[in-house]
Amino acid sequence: MEIIRLKHPVSPLNLPPISVALGFFDGVHLGHRSVIQKAKDEAEKKGYKSAVMTFYPHPKEVLQREQNTVVQYLTPLPEKEQLIADLNVDYLFIVEFDAHFAELSPQQFVDRYLIGLNIHHVAAGFDYTYGRLGKGTMETLIFHSRGKFTQTTVSEQAVNGEKISSTAIRNELKAGNVRRAAKYLGREFKLSGIVGTGDQRGRTIGFPTANIAPSPKVLIPAPGVYAVRFFCEGQVYDGVCNIGYKPTFNEQKPEIPTIEVHIFDFARDIYGEEASVYFIEYLRGEISFDSVDELIGQMQLDSEKAKEILKQ
Repeated sequence: MEIIRLKHPVSPLNLPPISVALGFFDGVHLGHRSVIQKAKDEAEKKGYKSAVMTFYPHPKEVLQREQNTVVQYLTPLPEKEQLIADLNVDYLFIVEFDAHFAELSPQQFVDRYLIGLNIHHVAAGFDYTYGRLGKGTMETLIFHSRGKFTQTTVSEQAVNGEKISSTAIRNELKAGNVRRAAKYLGREFKLSGIVGTGDQRGRTIGFPTANIAPSPKVLIPAPGVYAVRFFCEGQVYDGVCNIGYKPTFNEQKPEIPTIEVHIFDFARDIYGEEASVYFIEYLRGEISFDSVDELIGQMQLDSEKAKEILKQ
């Protein structure tokens, strides 16, 4: 897959005929994959190249800058790039969403970023909008296309009658429902980051942990304890993860939750390594214990429960 980064004003490129999927695609969930597959199907049918066009940063970060809007991404950009590459498309267009790009009229967007890039077919979700204030819709795209390309509108996608959307996935993760989020994503939700040292208290009570520091813009699931799989240095391990503020040890709640993973049957030094935590099942909420012994007893129970879940 070739990645082409675009910044306004964009110049026409010498590209072959393309069938493109349009969207922000945060999470690259099952609904997004349906849109991308439609673009690929048309490319195969007509002999076009296949492509995905996404935008970065999120439009809300630009359009609501004065309100200091913080967007919590399901997938940071490098992860999104890899997920789309795994879908075997030919091109990924990443358009820098800035104030100048946001001012384009719907017709200007179509002329410069679709017709100008030799797009012959567009696939997008039923709720896709484009141009200043999102005034362009899939209904107006027929007019704005000037007859230069065809289009496919993908209807709302659902799993067992439940609508799939990035917003729904965020809500599930904020409630700790990682299993349901995985159902919408088509895979387990993961957090990636560098393994740090933390306060190293876990090793003194028999539960050494790897602390993960993900990007500050990535959504973190609800505080609590989870059964997880831990990926590092090409290997996958089972473990139990605590997301939270460690109320047993902290009188004042820290601003940012810690992400600590106790990896089963593991004794290597991986400080400074890149690692990923895959969330399999929510076990319980975060609890403040009256003593360290109570905490140790509960961690033993959590570990046993996680092992049973991960066996399955």
